[in-house]
Amino acid sequence: MRGYFAIGAEGISKAMNVGSLMRSAHAFGASFLFTVAADYGRGKGRGSDTSDAEGHVPLYAFPDVASLVLPRGCVLVGVEISDEAIELPSFRHPHCAAYVFGPERGSLSAEMAGRCDHLVRIPTRFSLNVGIAGAIVMYDRLATLGRFARRPVRAGGPTEPLAPHVFGPPAFRRDRGRLP
Repeated sequence: MRGYFAIGAEGISKAMNVGSLMRSAHAFGASFLFTVAADYGRGKGRGSDTSDAEGHVPLYAFPDVASLVLPRGCVLVGVEISDEAIELPSFRHPHCAAYVFGPERGSLSAEMAGRCDHLVRIPTRFSLNVGIAGAIVMYDRLATLGRFARRPVRAGGPTEPLAPHVFGPPAFRRDRGRLP
């Protein structure tokens, strides 16, 4: 799968929830983790982060939304229960994305929601635990952007194996005035 993704949380205060989110992000291959205005310090979520995600994946802590810095070209995607949000099954994930989740018993701040390039929602009847919501979003990203065999028309597993990847001819960059 090309591109990268990051997982973050704004205003979150329950260390076990953040730890669970970080553990799932580590399992799904997140490139980095971040918190914004969160009461979460290194080591606080060890009870639920049994993979030691913080020891393997960079964690950035931003004191507020204005301080949040993402790599150039990284699309910020807010996960929020909102009528304006795109339902996750209808959302095309950006190749380079940072997904941000709101606090327990709350929503993304208006400032954070305004900063997001997209808002998506998981089509459930009520709010989910942030760790579970994160795992669902990451699984959906993997399922839609990963290279898997097509789903069969009838119930059950794949009826045909995944075709081997075929490499195209070499692609050369045109001389753009760079020195050799």
